[in-house]
Amino acid sequence: MSSAWLDEIKWDSDGLLPAIAQDAETGEILMFAWMNRESLALSVEEGRAIYWSRSRGKLWRKGEESGHVQQVKEFRVDCDSDVLLMKVNQIGDIACHTGRRSCFYKRLDAGHWTEADPVLKDPKDIYGK
Repeated sequence: MSSAWLDEIKWDSDGLLPAIAQDAETGEILMFAWMNRESLALSVEEGRAIYWSRSRGKLWRKGEESGHVQQVKEFRVDCDSDVLLMKVNQIGDIACHTGRRSCFYKRLDAGHWTEADPVLKDPKDIYGK
């Protein structure tokens, strides 16, 4: 496959692209992370979500520690080609490092953020820390 499609992406000044993972079946937004050119190319090649970890400065294969892999069913880019949406099959039903299904578990209620979704598995049991 030619890599010309990567040239059509509008990468930010750090060479990154915002990426949203959405459950392919339910449409639920699971998480947001960053991708660089290499991580996007590898995600397409391997059929799984691979992100760029800004804090660690390296590629991050979703599920490499937790086993909660995201199998990518479809890649979409927005009208400006500067945001990626991946429709995924979330293995293990947990996308968030807090042990929740989605990273978007906090809801604004009467001027306060409340945890609206339960922890499905204690992160200590996932990561052993």
